[in-house]
Formats: sequence, C-alpha cells, structure tokens
Amino acid sequence: MPPIISVRDLSKRYKLGVFNARSLREEAEVFFARLSRRKQASVSSSSVTRHLPPAEPSSDFWALRDVSFDVQPGEAVGIIGRNGAGKSTLLKILSRITEPTSGEARIRGRVASLLEVGTGFHPELSGRENVFLNGAILGMSRAEVHSKFDEIVAFTEIEKFIDTPVKRYSSGMYVRLAFAVAAHLEPEILIVDEVLAVGDAAFQKKCLGKMEEVSGRNGRTVLFVSHQMAMISNLCSRCILMEQGRVKLAGATDEVVQAYLSDNSGAAKVALGDRKDRSGNGALRFDSIWIEDENGGKLSCAATGQTVKICAHYKLTGAEKLKNVLFAIAIYTRSGVCVTELCNAYADEVFPEISGPEGVVECVLPRLALNRGHYMLNIIASSGNETFDYIAEAAELDVESGDFFGTGRIASDDRRMVMFEQSWKQVDTR
Repeated sequence: MPPIISVRDLSKRYKLGVFNARSLREEAEVFFARLSRRKQASVSSSSVTRHLPPAEPSSDFWALRDVSFDVQPGEAVGIIGRNGAGKSTLLKILSRITEPTSGEARIRGRVASLLEVGTGFHPELSGRENVFLNGAILGMSRAEVHSKFDEIVAFTEIEKFIDTPVKRYSSGMYVRLAFAVAAHLEPEILIVDEVLAVGDAAFQKKCLGKMEEVSGRNGRTVLFVSHQMAMISNLCSRCILMEQGRVKLAGATDEVVQAYLSDNSGAAKVALGDRKDRSGNGALRFDSIWIEDENGGKLSCAATGQTVKICAHYKLTGAEKLKNVLFAIAIYTRSGVCVTELCNAYADEVFPEISGPEGVVECVLPRLALNRGHYMLNIIASSGNETFDYIAEAAELDVESGDFFGTGRIASDDRRMVMFEQSWKQVDTR
C-alpha cells in the first residue's frame, strides 16, 4: 500500500532583513525616472538613489532543509522538537497553507488541519455557518455535513452559542468548535498542532480520546505536534524528531522521545539572553533565571519542604510602561507532564504598572511540595491577550527528598510527584 503522505527533500526558505527602506514617494520618483530617460536631467535615477538610505542586507533562513519521510494510512505520528525546529512550517506546507521552496509532498486524501486558533473560520459567520463552510472546504456535500452536525455540536459543549458569530467566541470556544469540525467531518488525514493546549484539561483529554478513535477504530491518519511528551506517548506509535529544520531521528515513539529528552536537558543551560527559541513581542524580555533559598543563597538543588524562591531578571525594551503584567512559571516533568503553574494572579498579587527599565520578579514557595525528581520550568510574561516573552525550558530544577511534614519522616518517592499538607483524626463510633 502506498504511503498516504510522502515527503521528499522538502525545504522552505525565508528572507530575513529589510529589502527596501525607501518611502512610497521615493519609490515613485525612481520608477518614473527609470521609465522616462528624458527626465534624467531633472530627476535622475542615480541622483535619487544617492540620497536614499541603502536597503538593509537580507539573509536566508531555512525553516526546513531536505526533510523526507513517509506516513502510512492509519498511522498516528508525533512530530516533536524545540521551538524553531520547523514543526509548524512543515504542517503548514502539508496543509497547503505555505508553498515549499523546493522538494515535494504528496498527499493522498482530504486533509483537515487545526493549526492556529480561528484558522479557517470566518469571524462574521456563526458557529453553525462555519461548520458548513469548513465542510464545503473539505469537499463534503451539505447533506454529509448535516448528518454530522448534531454530533459536532454535542462534542463542543457550546450548544448555546452555536448561532453566535464566532468573533465573539473565546479562544477555548474556538478550539472546541475547530477540533470538533476537523475530527468529525471524516478527513483521511487529521493534522493537529499545539493549539490544543488552549483548551481546558478535560477537553484536552476528550480530544485525545477522539484522536485515538480516529486513528485506531476509523483507520484515519493523524499528525500531532505537541511539547507534552505524555500526550505524544499515549497517542502516537511513531515519532519524528526535528532539529533546526531537519529530521534528526524517526522511529518508535519511546525511542525518539527519550532521545529528545536527553538532548533537551541542555536547553536550560543556555543563557536566556542568547535563547532564540522564544516567542512574544519583546516589550519585556527575560535575561536570567535562578533559584534561591530563604537566605538568598543560590541553589543548584532544592529539598522537598524547603523554602525556595524562583527569581527572574527582566528588561523593558521600550519607553512605554507596561500595565497589569502577569508573570507565570509552569513546572514540568522531563516527560512533559505539567505538575503545576505558578502565577502572581493566583496569589492575588497584582503588578499594576512596570516602568523599568529592568527589574526582578520573585515567586516564593514557603514549602516546596515537589518530591524528588528533575523538573523543567517554562516562564512567561503577558498582559491581556498580549504576550511579551515566553521561553520553554528556561531553567531546570533538581529536587531531593526532604522532611516536608517536619516530623523527621521522609515520604517514599517511588511513585509520588507532589506532597500535600494534611491532618488526620480517628473517631470511635461504637
């Protein structure tokens, strides 16, 4: 049986830099000077160019380089790698959103893609109308979409808003409807990017169950990009690891995930100021992160139950003050399981205005509840819908067993990830 997806020597190049720094008026002058040689005495091309700022040099950036692989019908394949590895660019090419620079991708079947919140939806149309619009884009008849409509709406759990224009939807509602449409309209290939991270935990679990059903029972093909290795391991039988636009390793999921985790442990050792795999508009940028004990001494390893302080130094890149900034730190296991998320808003500690030009944000954990293990810290600064800086695996945290309860007893750590404050009593009811 031929592969349902066949990728051969696929490459995608982008141009970086400014190609022309001239104004529209200057461009017009140059154009007409070149068009009419008779005007060279008054307005020559060379004289205009001489007074214009030179165009800044551009450079090539290869988001993908010579990528090749096959996917068989009915496979669930995970695509993993650090930010900037080329995963999203690959999916956009396979979804026919972006054209490759060279190479080819042969796809045998209809493709439904869930790449970004709201992709493929018309904001002025209602949820109901967008379901039928997406079905038409996939080549389905109105009768086919109608037969699936009730199932789609039930899956989304947003029945009350199905006739509301989607421009009024929250990001979570967008994702619910978009995933339901993509998964239920029977494409041969379902492509899902990290967008599922927007949904709540219960809905993520529901989506994973649906993807397992789609790839297992229904025999359709799934390409799944995620930074959560637990999700990848649960869903995918095979995995592709990408690095700097190339396929570094492809094979059984357990083998590839382990290789990624082993390699990825060095990410947090790169100074934050030198990290290129970050996102956000850069109005605020983190340049260092460290962990201290209660006396201000830097820690390379903490103990369960110890008071620790996570500190991050930041700089503001503009003159504007930033209002109502949220700082958050997500703590992950090395297998990609999110243990918890720390945020100043959760503690009802508001930062109404940050004027800079630099500062330090601190999060104090009076009694570290993590049990023995190795953890990764993601850090983000945002305000409203605006992200200033986000860095995955910004720091590592090693934790050793400690006396969390202050009783002299150290709990076993063979299966337990976190500890809880607790009290017990026994009542004789005879």
